[in-house]
Amino acid sequence: MKRIVVVAALAVFGNVLFAQEKKLYNPSADAEKDISAAIKKAQQGHKFVLIQAGGNWCSWCFEFERFTRADLQLDSAMNAGFIWYHLNMSKENQNKKVFARYGFPQRFGYPVFIVLNEKGERIHTQNSSYLEDGKKSYDKNKVLEFLTAWSPLALDAKNYETP
Repeated sequence: MKRIVVVAALAVFGNVLFAQEKKLYNPSADAEKDISAAIKKAQQGHKFVLIQAGGNWCSWCFEFERFTRADLQLDSAMNAGFIWYHLNMSKENQNKKVFARYGFPQRFGYPVFIVLNEKGERIHTQNSSYLEDGKKSYDKNKVLEFLTAWSPLALDAKNYETP
């Protein structure tokens, strides 16, 4: 009897956990509209837009989210310089028009990062494999260097003027 109760409890608990699984990407989202809104929000906050293209099927996409949010320095760099948008690529919605507009970044695999300036212009596409640690995650220094090098502060011409 105990086994039946334990198995039933595990089945119910497992289904609840599965049902609550976090989704980073919304296949039904209107990406063009969402990216336009992200650009407006970035302009107001003097930030850039960081588009993370991938899908809910992409384990490396979830790992980047977890890795970045779990580290205070990386999370702070992300929040200070960027509005983060997750661009869906799935069978349900391939967002072909959006991917074409940004130069077919999917050629680098997933996730791939697209940095837009405050005008919505693509200024960089980052292959995420260059940010990996060679194991099963990302390298903090590489991610921080990427976020720092492509931040609004790093690309502000005032920082390079001679007195």
